[in-house]
Amino acid sequence: MTAAEATPQIDPETVASRDDRAFLGHPKGLGFLAFVEGCERFSYYSMQTLLVLYMTKYLLLPENIGNVIGLQALQESWYGGLEGQPFASRLFGDYTGLVYLTPILGGIIADRWLGRRVTLVLGGAVMALGHLLMAFESAFLFALLALVVGVGLFKGNIASQVGELYSTKDLRRATAFQIFYIAIQLSVIAAPLVSGTLGEKVGWHYGFGCAGLVMVAGLLLYIYAKPWLPADNRPAKGAKAPADRLHKTDVPRLLVLLLLIPVLAVALLVNQEIFNAYLVWADEQFQLTFFGTTVPTSWMITVDATASFTLLVAVTAFWKWYADKYGSEPDELGKMIIGSVFTIAGALCLVMAAATQGDGKIGLFWPVMFHILNSIGFGHTLPVSLALFTKVAPRALTGTVVGIYYLAFVGANMVVGTVGGWYSTMDTVQFWLLHVGAATVGLVAFVLLKVTLGKVLNTPQDV
Repeated sequence: MTAAEATPQIDPETVASRDDRAFLGHPKGLGFLAFVEGCERFSYYSMQTLLVLYMTKYLLLPENIGNVIGLQALQESWYGGLEGQPFASRLFGDYTGLVYLTPILGGIIADRWLGRRVTLVLGGAVMALGHLLMAFESAFLFALLALVVGVGLFKGNIASQVGELYSTKDLRRATAFQIFYIAIQLSVIAAPLVSGTLGEKVGWHYGFGCAGLVMVAGLLLYIYAKPWLPADNRPAKGAKAPADRLHKTDVPRLLVLLLLIPVLAVALLVNQEIFNAYLVWADEQFQLTFFGTTVPTSWMITVDATASFTLLVAVTAFWKWYADKYGSEPDELGKMIIGSVFTIAGALCLVMAAATQGDGKIGLFWPVMFHILNSIGFGHTLPVSLALFTKVAPRALTGTVVGIYYLAFVGANMVVGTVGGWYSTMDTVQFWLLHVGAATVGLVAFVLLKVTLGKVLNTPQDV
């Protein structure tokens, strides 16, 4: 392995796929990475869609909780004896928080020792094992542990490869991450329809097993795609990590990224609640019976994912049109400010749904409006913020920095785990107004960062 492979540089001379426009005007490698990520996210969102419903409607019932190795001991020691929906919410929040914490370790392992490719393959295999363990009720906690480890090894190391297909000056980079997120949204559309329906209508373990099989398929596709992907960053045997990993313009830019993490965590609260208390609320209060047939509650995730996919495509197309017409478009922080406005509007729709419910079930008008507006906010925030982190990251530390990016999800999901547990005892209107407040805090913080530190992120790198 050459020195360039040990510390890959984004250079037109060394990355053959740089001029490749075979996939929607982008390198072919983007297509493979998008499909692989789609398989991984199908498996992950199958789990995430079913998990709270599985726990509240089956696993945590008194007659079943004792079948899970170690769960009652964990309930008493770590969760203070919480029961029912609050216990499910906290356990879900801790699981999803840890899922986004371990990519930091996965990025370090890839950057310093194993390289992205081996680390990612190992992560995919461990994830598949975790999904398959969900077929055994007693192994529930071991399955969650495997998924936490597997996602950590996998997640950051695929996103960083998307960034390395482009130079830091290539304006296609942000669009590439939006395409990458479109693949994720397609998988989130499919996951509730396939795994969610299997889990709720046939048997919980069928849904989890389906997720494992799709993860295996994605892993095989990634192995096949090797010729079209960026060079691996595995250090040569016996080689030490480069001492000059940071340049003089990197430090202030990285500090701004660190400031962004808690802001993103707060801004993400509304979106992350969709898989927690929102699903419990929908299961209890939404009108989901049509012509005598009750559809699975998990299909609300398909509604959300369909809106996200459609509007992410629309947002991407709009800014391409805008850039072609006017020659420029808002920078990353500018788009994230726009996204926060839509997120606030979406959360207000949930307030309206709760406030106007009356004595019957909640119709789907306000929930659907929430998903539409929140999805526009999502399209301006999640893929754009990830593109920003990969743009600013020093090239030798891309996997680590992308792992650090996911600290925002750690914070958001940990908070959601606690806040979501308040749903059972808190007035529902006040519960969703709390989320409106969180989105508003995110908006104000993005504006302040844009005004005070926005220029730092646009300072050209030395190399």
